Amino acid sequence: MASFAYVARETGTGREIRSTVEAATEQAAVVALLNRNLLVVSIQEKVGKRGKTGGGSVALADLVIFTRQLATMIDAGLAMVQSLQGLAEQTTNKVMRDVIKDVCTRVEGGDSFSEALQKHPKAFTQLYVSMVGAGERGGLLAEILARLATYLENTARLRKKVKSSMMYPIVVTLVAIAITVFLLIKVVPVFGEIYTGFGGQLPGPTQFLVDLSNMMKSYFILFLLGGGGAVYGWLYFIKTKTGRFFWDSRRIKLPIFGPIAHKICLARFTRTLASLVRSGVPILDVLQIVSQTVGNVVMEKAIKTAAGDIERGESISAALGKHPVFPNMIIRMITAGEQTGKIDNMLERISDFLDEEIDTTLSGLTSLIEPILIVVLGVVVGGMVICMFLPIFKMSDLIMKK
Repeated sequence: MASFAYVARETGTGREIRSTVEAATEQAAVVALLNRNLLVVSIQEKVGKRGKTGGGSVALADLVIFTRQLATMIDAGLAMVQSLQGLAEQTTNKVMRDVIKDVCTRVEGGDSFSEALQKHPKAFTQLYVSMVGAGERGGLLAEILARLATYLENTARLRKKVKSSMMYPIVVTLVAIAITVFLLIKVVPVFGEIYTGFGGQLPGPTQFLVDLSNMMKSYFILFLLGGGGAVYGWLYFIKTKTGRFFWDSRRIKLPIFGPIAHKICLARFTRTLASLVRSGVPILDVLQIVSQTVGNVVMEKAIKTAAGDIERGESISAALGKHPVFPNMIIRMITAGEQTGKIDNMLERISDFLDEEIDTTLSGLTSLIEPILIVVLGVVVGGMVICMFLPIFKMSDLIMKK
């Protein structure tokens, strides 16, 4: 995709415009400008300037708004180029605006909408591109975009729900750690100096706390670097193939949080599968896309294995039923959907059911975590206070020993 500098005049007003346009060829650039009601006076390719092919990542909220508005415009009968130009002017996100402009330029140059989207993999996932492509082939682009917007809205709602539910315990935990470190570094040494002046033997818990405080003060930077290194090492490990399989295979089996993580992956799997099947994407392509978006390596491997079994003639429910990562309830409902010919509706019902389960579990977990964290924080801080005041109860013994 080349960039062309041009001089043109508006056909209605005759106003001269000097700007640039990106297109595959000079002829495509002229056609694109004519479609904008511009009469080309001169045009020349800018050497060394190429159209963007990667773009930047786009926030899910911006993608939802873009998809919903584009679906509305297409359904109202507006042309694709006109719709994209309007959306590019409306958006306040610079990355999103640049991406939309590049997609618009490519569509003007002769690319299909899905082909233009595919040039920006950071902004539009393979799921997004596949559904748009199916909508273009079936002549149902507006309807597919509306479904895609609904899917993205549900995904954003679930993500927001999980984040908001985990925000409280994370904040309280960080506050507890900060208070503990502050007491060890600033408060405990003051008491330690006072008790040292009296001499004598300190109670065991108090002596342990004073020793821990001295160690923390002396090696605070090492503790900080060690903690940061441990976190970085863990995050680096789980990004590797071995580490990701290790973590994904165990996080869905963790107590309390494991079932939630498992249900989130299952909800993402069923909702994505329902959207793609309903859009008319071939089942093998569907499973390939779903395996990449499910968010768990164990489930991804199971889906790819099931895709091979389906290609050999097995039903979806039979192929998925071989893997224990898919609960029997889901397999039975998929079987019922296959028998009635409404597997997309059944998958959507499953995802709705799982969303409700996740919501209920998160609400109960949040209610349970709040008092637990308060108790833990009270035990930690209260325990430190008690340890520091233990010598006061034996002050007479300390003075006499002195």
